[in-house]
Amino acid sequence: MAFTSFSFLLFAAVVITAYYLVPKRFQWWVLLIASYAFYLTAGVKYLFFILLTTLTTFFTARHMGGVLAKQDAYLAEHKKDLSREEKKEYKATVKAANRKWMIACLLVNFGLLAICKAALVEPFRALMNGTGLSFLTLGLPMGISFYMFQSMGYVVDVYRGTCKAEQSFFKLALFVSFFPQLVQGPISKFTQLAPTLYAPKDFDGKTVTFGLQRMLWGYFKKLVVADRIAVAIGTLKGAEFTGVGFLLLSLFYAVQIYGDFTGGIDVTIGLAETMGIKLPENFIRPYFSKNIAEYWRRWHISLGAWMKDYIFYPISVSGPMRDLSKWGRAKLGNFGKRLPVYVASIATWFTTGIWHGLNANFIVWGMLNCFFVVLSEEFAPLFEKFHAKHPGLKEKTGYGIFEMTRMFWLMNLIRACDLFPDVGEYFRRVGSVFTTFNWHILFDGTMMQLGLTGLDYAVLGVSILVLFSVSLFQEKHGSFREALAKKPAALRYALVFTMFLVVILMGSYGIGYDASNFIYNQF
Repeated sequence: MAFTSFSFLLFAAVVITAYYLVPKRFQWWVLLIASYAFYLTAGVKYLFFILLTTLTTFFTARHMGGVLAKQDAYLAEHKKDLSREEKKEYKATVKAANRKWMIACLLVNFGLLAICKAALVEPFRALMNGTGLSFLTLGLPMGISFYMFQSMGYVVDVYRGTCKAEQSFFKLALFVSFFPQLVQGPISKFTQLAPTLYAPKDFDGKTVTFGLQRMLWGYFKKLVVADRIAVAIGTLKGAEFTGVGFLLLSLFYAVQIYGDFTGGIDVTIGLAETMGIKLPENFIRPYFSKNIAEYWRRWHISLGAWMKDYIFYPISVSGPMRDLSKWGRAKLGNFGKRLPVYVASIATWFTTGIWHGLNANFIVWGMLNCFFVVLSEEFAPLFEKFHAKHPGLKEKTGYGIFEMTRMFWLMNLIRACDLFPDVGEYFRRVGSVFTTFNWHILFDGTMMQLGLTGLDYAVLGVSILVLFSVSLFQEKHGSFREALAKKPAALRYALVFTMFLVVILMGSYGIGYDASNFIYNQF
């Protein structure tokens, strides 16, 4: 059931209505039933995957939580009897036992995820065709990358003792399957989501209104902007579009992926908000970033946070990395002591790449991001010296625009790797930017042969201006919805109704048209 379908809107309306009509103690049950009903629309055959993850997550976390509770009780009872070393040794024994359970759970679930992703690429696809697993070659089980990472993060947090194990199987099942975030995130921590997911709610007009407004804003980004420009991207991927054609492709793709990703998250967060459930922000105006570190603090925030918490930090502070740091400091000086950071960065970005898919282009995309992140860190001292010699430069508007433009185009060129499974073809296109100066395609009528009409360009131009204006307002003043709520009712209703009409009249759909799924559905 696509988020952009009428059936989903009807489904969401029924769920919201039922949520507020039932007694409060049953509200989370409504969400659980709705989440599994939504999941089943993808196919009964995929139910096994989410149930296996839920069962292994629940019993592993509950076992570890029980062991930790017994540890605390034992230590409290023998507080005066045990020496510091004995307490330390006892805790280490308990932790080692829990570690085995955690690793087993991670191996089962991430192994399952690896099999599902491998089934989509050769030669594994060919091996699975004709077997009982051939249905996996048709596509990933709905939301598996998102609910798998969310569930395994919870397991690790329980192991670490930073999160209490949920004692209700059905409440944990809701945490794993919560339908608004199931297919495209954000990836939430249990301690973030649980307080509002299970809590009883009274109907609040402002909360519901704000949630619906954000959903409408998301549909505007998706249907009016992202889906409209998609046809031109398909054309520009043709082999004849090199040089300026490739720059145009990367620019159009930046518009599409922003509208698609942030639009999908707006629908997700807005729908949850209508029921008083708070999900973490996943995109915070990333195209205003001035460096690559800032960009990744603003783009797909929940995935980046997951990778830092469960890949980067554990590797960088591990025993082998501490030994590597000592060796590097002795042999290579200041550069050597940073080796653990480089190793952890490579592991993190490699994992991020294969999370998107077991394809060479996604791995290259991850490594390119890793290269520029590390490079920017290495050159940071030089940048600091430069700015020390030119005080006040960073505060100048013109320099800020230069930094944002530089960052925007760097990420565009890296991101375009998504579009070319053939990595060699991707690098050929990038190289053509520096060898093929075919600017004439912008003025000789080629633009009108990309599948877009003059009206399409006009709609896109105005829509992008609206997106930029709202984003600029948010960057400078905060919530646009809060500001709008303070305006006269007539103005509020006029703006919302106008946006509704734009989505209805200008959205890329019609008779026989099925709005494309959000891009992140494929992950």
